Amino acid sequence: MDNAASRERQSSSSHGRSGQAWAVTKPQVESSGGIVAAQNEEAAKVGAAILENGGNAMDAAVATALALSVLEPWLSGLGGGGFLLHAGKSGAVEALDFNLRAPEKADIADYPLVGGAGGDWFNWPFVQENRNLIGPMSICVPGAVAGLAEALQRHGTLSWAAALAPAIALAERGMRIDWFAELALAIDTPGLSSQKAAQSLFLDASRRVADPEDPSCRLLPMPAKAAMLRRLAEHGARDFYEGQVAQTLLKNLNESGSKMTARDLSEYCPVWQDAAQIVYRDRLVHTIPGLSGGPSLLQALAELGEQDLAAASSAEAAAAYAKAIRQAYESRLRQMGHAGSGGDCTSHLSVIDGLGNMVSLTNTLLSRFGSKFVAPDLDLLLNNGMMWFDPRPDQPNSIRGGVKPLANMSPVITTRDGKPDLAIGAAGGRQIFPAILQLLSCVIDRDMSLEEAVHTPRIDASTPTILVNRLATTDTATAISRVYPVQITEDSLHPVQFAIPSMVQAGREGAPNVGAVHPNSPWAAAVAAK
Repeated sequence: MDNAASRERQSSSSHGRSGQAWAVTKPQVESSGGIVAAQNEEAAKVGAAILENGGNAMDAAVATALALSVLEPWLSGLGGGGFLLHAGKSGAVEALDFNLRAPEKADIADYPLVGGAGGDWFNWPFVQENRNLIGPMSICVPGAVAGLAEALQRHGTLSWAAALAPAIALAERGMRIDWFAELALAIDTPGLSSQKAAQSLFLDASRRVADPEDPSCRLLPMPAKAAMLRRLAEHGARDFYEGQVAQTLLKNLNESGSKMTARDLSEYCPVWQDAAQIVYRDRLVHTIPGLSGGPSLLQALAELGEQDLAAASSAEAAAAYAKAIRQAYESRLRQMGHAGSGGDCTSHLSVIDGLGNMVSLTNTLLSRFGSKFVAPDLDLLLNNGMMWFDPRPDQPNSIRGGVKPLANMSPVITTRDGKPDLAIGAAGGRQIFPAILQLLSCVIDRDMSLEEAVHTPRIDASTPTILVNRLATTDTATAISRVYPVQITEDSLHPVQFAIPSMVQAGREGAPNVGAVHPNSPWAAAVAAK
């Protein structure tokens, strides 16, 4: 199918000026072959080209993730970490944890509380100088390079150098600075201005050059990042942790006050795990176990599984979602963490290839532009993983050296009759698993197409006040408000209120494969391999 079908179109709905508001829609993409669904169309095209040239789902997923590290650095990158699921065409599902880890010398005493409510997504108390949010003390050991390389080695067919090649070319050409990138830069100008290297890379207009393909845009070449990527292509991913790149990274970090050590980097390894799973209706839902959003998602699905949602109205379904999500979140915040039982700043991509293999991959820097700290000799933007820890002492998820924090990401693959059926995930911090829960229910309980599901107005119940999309039916807020306080709001570009999902589904009985993305994310696209 022509990928032009994934371009945005506008349709009117009720509300707004003169009784109408414009709602952006995106048709699903169908193909007898592979599909890449991601938040950036140019990156998705990189993955689709890999599929066209004989690569499999993992090849395409890794190449797409590497391209995203250049094209949308405010969302994810090689200075971050994440999780992925892989499903072979036989239906076997494996999970890879390549999430961030606190430096061994991280000490809660270095993050003194100064009162008030802070913590970006979380209601943690403010930390002195926002050390857990911005700057070198907020950085955890990145896992993305090790994770992507490990995933490619285990399930891919491309070499590591070949997977890096598109990202190298993009870094040399430069990320495209269009209106959406300008918006991202404007939102975080105060934070990016706090460090000289970040300010120089992202805010110095003199570094930008003309875009020969689009006179409305500029290009931002990243020569130091291109050099780093070429080094990793030539010497392997472990150079990031033990070689010349590691030495340069540590020099840049330590000169700025980070406590990260050579041992922190050299001992980092991603971990393969059995996926956590639950039977939900006629599907087996697989997700990430442990310190992720996965266990909370499965807890909420278990609650929904006791109800007949196929016969429910949209308002009744929303009320059921709110209850299941709130119960799961209360358990999550009370119990989960490294010491317990175990929004718009993340990139998710879902891939299916022509043979039916699937990958669901989520990678993050945490906050937009992560720590706002760029390693100046590498053009590498680093995460602010310390934000995920509770800065209060004696909590299940308190700051502690050498451990992983409790993450929000929860990529999902469902299987049906023993075969991969659906790969789904989202960006959006604490909003991620609530969005995935609702989309799964739309597809499984209410028999919606992917296109119908992503355009169905969602709620967000990740906080005590339930957010309701203004485009939801008028009785939705009423049904939820019988139990919880409600706020009606827009599904806006910024702040993101209902997460940003990307999903692919396998065709059944001769039907084509399908891909769909969040309609309100401007450059999100599902791209089919030709």
